[in-house]
Amino acid sequence: MYKTAISILLALLSFSGFTQELDVKKWVQEADEKMRGTSSKSIFSMTIERKSWSRTITMKAWSIGNDYSLMYIVSPAKEKGQVFLKRGNEMWNWIPSIERMVKIPPSMMMQSWMGSDFTNDDLVKESSLAKDYTHKLVAEEQLQGYDCYKIELIPTEDAPVVWGKIYMWISKKEKHWLRAEYYDEDDYLMKYEVLSDIKMVDDREMPTRLEMIPADEEDQKTILIYGETEFDIPLKESFFSIQNMKRIR
Repeated sequence: MYKTAISILLALLSFSGFTQELDVKKWVQEADEKMRGTSSKSIFSMTIERKSWSRTITMKAWSIGNDYSLMYIVSPAKEKGQVFLKRGNEMWNWIPSIERMVKIPPSMMMQSWMGSDFTNDDLVKESSLAKDYTHKLVAEEQLQGYDCYKIELIPTEDAPVVWGKIYMWISKKEKHWLRAEYYDEDDYLMKYEVLSDIKMVDDREMPTRLEMIPADEEDQKTILIYGETEFDIPLKESFFSIQNMKRIR
């Protein structure tokens, strides 16, 4: 009788932990999907700030989930017309000034995108925060006036990810993604991301300002601002083609 009671108690505790894990995963997934939608069309500005200079890049972007994205550089004039395409695990760059199509290998996903503090992986999100990581609730903290869950993300075995660990802060009620910290495989903080300026964007309330800051160079950062954005729009996979990279405007 005693052994049976212990077994039932252990089973209930195990089930409770499993349920919590599913809930945490759901928070991560919903916060991430709020920022991207099932599909989207957006105008962004990206300002790269350094000690002695800064420059701003304006771009148009289209996406379907995690698998398809296309970005067209609007300005400055020097980079205008460049296009970046992601289809599944492949990433391509069309450079009109030299009429050259470049395939970006997985080994370059951690490299800087257009000289910014965002990497190629940050912009196209090759990995999935919900699918490629395990999730653990590690703390409850207040951030920017919001009560937040601090969640630890550890990559699953053989996941196509570049980070050894990620911490995310997600507001409890609104599910706003407000902060993220990115660690390498040696548990060294590489950079952190601050999301703020909550506004209505199309049909949802979400952060519209993202600051990416290198941990060892806090006097520099890159600021990404959401402009006009439409979510859950009709887009076909055929839109995200190498041929369309040369036609898109």
